Amino acid sequence: MEQVRLAVAGAGLIGKRHLEEIERSDAARLHAIVEPGPDGAPLAKQYGVPLYASLSDLFAAGKPDGVILATPNRLHVEGGLECVAAGVPTIVEKPIGDTVENAVRLVEAAERAGVPVLTGHHRNYSPVMAKAREIVASGRLGRLVAVVGTAMFYKPDDYFDVGDGWRRMPGGGPILLNLIHEVNNLLSLVGDIVRVQAVTSNATRGFPVEDTAAMVFTFANGALGTFLLSDTAASARSWEQTARENLSYSTFPDEDCYHLAGTDGSLSVPTMRVRTFPGTRSWWEPMETAVESVERTDPLANQITHFAAVIRGEAEPICSARDGLKTLRVVEAVVEAARTGTPVDIVDVN
Repeated sequence: MEQVRLAVAGAGLIGKRHLEEIERSDAARLHAIVEPGPDGAPLAKQYGVPLYASLSDLFAAGKPDGVILATPNRLHVEGGLECVAAGVPTIVEKPIGDTVENAVRLVEAAERAGVPVLTGHHRNYSPVMAKAREIVASGRLGRLVAVVGTAMFYKPDDYFDVGDGWRRMPGGGPILLNLIHEVNNLLSLVGDIVRVQAVTSNATRGFPVEDTAAMVFTFANGALGTFLLSDTAASARSWEQTARENLSYSTFPDEDCYHLAGTDGSLSVPTMRVRTFPGTRSWWEPMETAVESVERTDPLANQITHFAAVIRGEAEPICSARDGLKTLRVVEAVVEAARTGTPVDIVDVN
């Protein structure tokens, strides 16, 4: 299998992780780094590849087979549009855009041009999520009725000291930084969200931005969901601390962060416990419990392999730009619902 040539634009934390995974990959090799800042030169030397200050300089020198955009959020749409215009398949790190309006421009441009654009919601490539989607799609749970989700963890005090303290201000809280991952997971498991209700609190830390949020989601298939989010909770009920995919976090394999309930059974994720009735469905009757096995691998590595397959025309995107747009719509609706105190309907979910 011939390796595809990938360029990485952006040399921040996630950009460096992509560089590491490309270096390890059998499906891809690093073509170039695009980074105008001081981190670019040492990284280009480390990996032995050319360094460019801009995407336009990269494309003028010779187009790679694909680009991973790991630039700041405000540059995602601009960079994505430049890649589309050059006809180069692209992974745009989450969020797909800084606003829904801007993201729509990128999604529509990519679809008109027929250029694959993926959104970097890397959990889509998690074996845990793949197994959960498989269980839901199999019908073992029956018709989905409800989902309960949590992302509760404690960010240490020095987390908020970076830069000019932007993480203490509106836009730097867990809704925009963390919830977007959870929403994308729920969309892939349950389906489109059509209504959002939300309340937030900053009572614990007292910063101008929220530290805790509670949400109610209405799904297009009639299921309802609740979600609790907090970055000031001494709890391990978060994806990072339960999925055992990023071992830089302390992990707790006995905890779950999602519970999906259907008319025939329920699934807890990521312990992958499935409970079903062997006979009559009744709370008076016993349930059978099975634990589905999952071979855990790094979702970021899997994403590189999948992107290479998309570039070669062997696969369709698992998480397209339009999927990223759906996720962003829901998160913007959560922000609006919390601001106004009223439910927000998501009319355009396509």
